[in-house]
Amino acid sequence: MKKMIFVMAGLIMMTVISAQSLDEIVKKYTEANKLDKVANLKTIKITANMSVMGMEMPMVMWMKNPNKIKSVTTFNGQDMIQVFDGEKGYVVNPMTGSTDPVEMTPDQVKQTLRGNMFQNYLANYLKNGQLALDGEDKVNDKPAYKIKATVEGGTVINMFIDKSSYFLVKTSTTTSQGGMTVTIDSYPTDYTETSGVMIPMKTSTSAQGMDMVTTFSKVEVDVPIEDTIFKAK
Repeated sequence: MKKMIFVMAGLIMMTVISAQSLDEIVKKYTEANKLDKVANLKTIKITANMSVMGMEMPMVMWMKNPNKIKSVTTFNGQDMIQVFDGEKGYVVNPMTGSTDPVEMTPDQVKQTLRGNMFQNYLANYLKNGQLALDGEDKVNDKPAYKIKATVEGGTVINMFIDKSSYFLVKTSTTTSQGGMTVTIDSYPTDYTETSGVMIPMKTSTSAQGMDMVTTFSKVEVDVPIEDTIFKAK
């Protein structure tokens, strides 16, 4: 009986230590990325370029606090649009033969909103009990904390936080698309401070054998952005 009590006490202590460590990691991550400052911004506009299998596609993203998001990616003179107007999300994809906006599915909306830079998703997941410290690993030969988030729809996101800088250096997302399990690996790099905000200026992504690199060329904060920008048409 005494042995059982001792083991239980040990397990409880390990849980407490783990929780405290996770709290501290999230706190340092928030401070390193200046996310408290980001939460108080009004707007963010990003000019970028996406490179996919040798194809170059200019991109512009607009974000307005708290949750309006729009991205326009140009390919062969046609604009592919993703937009969330604060209530509903829409996609315009001329590659399908139509320029009419199509309403996003709930899963597509959730995926789009994960790109909302005003939100501290790591802290939100922790608050909601969706986060767990899953040991350590190495990313580009540097030690990193491995943190697992289980989010809506059963999607699992493994996030790797560099132990030295507390920057996010990798995400590995496992989700279901069209009945298939898909893993998407992303590597944000080139962190640069812009108007007091830390932003990774380059992200390399791979999924299903396809590689993509997104490079930010210009980041503007608190520039005027009208709500009409977030209309699908």
